[in-house]
Amino acid sequence: MAGAHGTRFPVAVWALTRAALLLCVFKVVTLPGPDVTGDVSVIYQGWYEVLKTGTYPLDDVTWQYPPAAVLAIISPAVLPFLGYASAFFVLALLCDAVAFGLLLYAGRRTGRSPGGAWVWVAGVPLLGPTAYARYDLMVTAVAVAALLAGVRRPRLLGALAGFGALLKVWPVLLLVGTPRGRATRRSWATAAVVAALLVVVCSAAMPGALAFLTFQRDRGTEIESLGAMVFQVARHYGWNGSVLLNYGSVEFVGPYVPLVSNAALALTVVAFGWLLVWRLRARAFTSGTPYDAALAAVLLFTTTSRVISPQYMLWLVGLAAVCLTLRASRMTLPAWLVVAATAVTLLEFPLLFSHVVAGDPMGVLLLAVRNGLLVAATLIACARLWRDTVSGPRRRDGDALAVRPDADARSRANVR
Repeated sequence: MAGAHGTRFPVAVWALTRAALLLCVFKVVTLPGPDVTGDVSVIYQGWYEVLKTGTYPLDDVTWQYPPAAVLAIISPAVLPFLGYASAFFVLALLCDAVAFGLLLYAGRRTGRSPGGAWVWVAGVPLLGPTAYARYDLMVTAVAVAALLAGVRRPRLLGALAGFGALLKVWPVLLLVGTPRGRATRRSWATAAVVAALLVVVCSAAMPGALAFLTFQRDRGTEIESLGAMVFQVARHYGWNGSVLLNYGSVEFVGPYVPLVSNAALALTVVAFGWLLVWRLRARAFTSGTPYDAALAAVLLFTTTSRVISPQYMLWLVGLAAVCLTLRASRMTLPAWLVVAATAVTLLEFPLLFSHVVAGDPMGVLLLAVRNGLLVAATLIACARLWRDTVSGPRRRDGDALAVRPDADARSRANVR
């Protein structure tokens, strides 16, 4: 009975908060700021109409997604009795429920914690209606399933990570923390095969499957990104650039913008270089290491990006939730910093987005706080990942011991 009561409360809170989200996306309740549902009712539905003709949206530079993203865009067709936008919101709710159910189930196992489910319960609605008005929630549900299944089923982790990468690239980072040896070989090989097959199928089915690569190349510095803080401040001191809707997002255009954009790309390369060094030097892997490494990697990817769109926070909320399914997780502080950053993101978009666009003191303060929280979460997550696996490996949770990657192989050799 205690277990049942312990489950009912988070389920009740989930249901109440998701009812509030549905009221927002169906416009029963209207929040201040821009209408965030326009991406679904206008952009996504427009792509859907083009996709029905048998081609990717080759004439639309805002199509900047890998080929399997077509599945998310056409998914409302499975609910033909609803309008496109309504069907999309219902499917977002279903994906939300699946991720929540997986986290709740994982938290009930020995050595696990319901903290992960609570991060998801709180984090998703803190982003406001944007959570259901972008297909990122669907991708995050795939990532949550991949990590939770991957500790015991490396091939399933690889298959879901490969599929996720063809939905929105970043889920490939779920593989960075797999233990060396058989688990890595199986998961990475499966991911490569699944991704390759999807590319072949999508390319054969419709022209333009890889057009997104060119469209992504020409992106600039989006006004909410870390690099954009340079121009948010500089325009108060005479910088004569402007803010324009460019390549599907609101970006800075003007002097030195390409320089800052290139610096952001260079910083991303440095971040991935750090991940490579960590991977080579890590001495101990536990059942939680794939979770921690995935969160640290996606934090690095997000924080150094030229674009930090509000929906990116869903990626981080999902990975933070997976980390906190472990009772002894070392990612508790980074996880809750992500939740706090998500709450601030709701303030800067959509509630006070006009202040962000104008670059007034309120807008600059909101971005400084949100981006500061992300930087803090990134640095802490990376430091703890390094300390636990490189500097001072130790036992982390009840599911597995912190052991050297080759320990199992040596043990088998000794038995022989």
